[in-house]
Amino acid sequence: MVNRNPVTGVGSARGGTQQVDRPVTADNPSAQVIPLHAPEKEQRVRGTTGSAKCPVAPDEHGDRADAEVVRLPGTARQDEPPPGGPSAAPVRTESPYDDLLPAAAVKALDFVRGRLTGDYNVDEYGFDAEFTEIVLLPALRVLYDKWFRVTAHGVDNLPPGGGGLVVCNHSGTVPLDAMMTSLAVHDAHPKQRHLRLLAADLLFEVPFLSMLARKAGHTLACNADAERLLRHGELVGVFPEGFKGIGKPYSARYKLQRFGRGGFVSAAMRTGVPIIPCAIVGAEEIYPKIGDLKPLARLLGLPYFPVTPFFPLLGPLGAIPLPTKWHIEFGEPIPTDGIDGDSDDPLLMFDLTDRVREAVQQMLYERLSQRRGIFSD
Repeated sequence: MVNRNPVTGVGSARGGTQQVDRPVTADNPSAQVIPLHAPEKEQRVRGTTGSAKCPVAPDEHGDRADAEVVRLPGTARQDEPPPGGPSAAPVRTESPYDDLLPAAAVKALDFVRGRLTGDYNVDEYGFDAEFTEIVLLPALRVLYDKWFRVTAHGVDNLPPGGGGLVVCNHSGTVPLDAMMTSLAVHDAHPKQRHLRLLAADLLFEVPFLSMLARKAGHTLACNADAERLLRHGELVGVFPEGFKGIGKPYSARYKLQRFGRGGFVSAAMRTGVPIIPCAIVGAEEIYPKIGDLKPLARLLGLPYFPVTPFFPLLGPLGAIPLPTKWHIEFGEPIPTDGIDGDSDDPLLMFDLTDRVREAVQQMLYERLSQRRGIFSD
């Protein structure tokens, strides 16, 4: 049975209700942990001990006000956010190598030294801005610039500062669209903002991927975390179609699936941030899904096991994505602070959810009508 997340509509392929512990810096307990904001009452940092659970939706499991957090033993506490605002990398101090080596080499040496000594910062969700900018984003740029040749449109519609909720269509069998959208926001935005993605619980059950997701700023998709990030002025990304969107067959490409029950809209209304619809064209064709080996998917605990014209027939070679041309478009923001009504009103939430879904669908149709070909620039 598939359980659905109240924020994104993402389901879990495992039976029962999924609540996932939040490992923050288990790979390096000596890392300094910086909370997103100075709490009004004492809070503790999410760690690998205790019961750090994300609260579930009030309409399913009762009302819980906030997520319980657990402090990681041996970590220092700091009540001030990092210099430069939310999701900012730590300010670099003068290095003894500055006069001896090129700037890139100095930066690399400082990074390695910080990793070895534990002198680096992460926030309470495990987001490591320095690691993301030095290790993860450069690796993704190879796909972004050379393979998919991504073009970002409508970057001016992203807020220059403060909170915002970016709502995207989901596709491609493998969630490369989420990573490319994060990179598009960072590289195209004048202030190089980080997109904090709300991810499915399945991602945090895979050890290595879970660690990378945390360091990249992802967090479990739930109302409490979404609202907390938005209130602190973060740019948050959500894919409401969940597994039904990313795992849909090739015959249903660019046809949006159901957008859940409006949990992401509720989070935006409670925090008063704008909703920015985002249309991603090009991801549908990287792994054309023509079949699904459901028995194998159940055996592996996956929502689906895709069959494409090249996978699993060609083995590892079939796992190479096709080099399609991508367009990522950010639409006109939909304000929520001026909407009359209660964020707990299901009819209002459904209506606003449909409005966002329709905006994304229309952007997809318009962008597809301008496309010259799947692989064409």
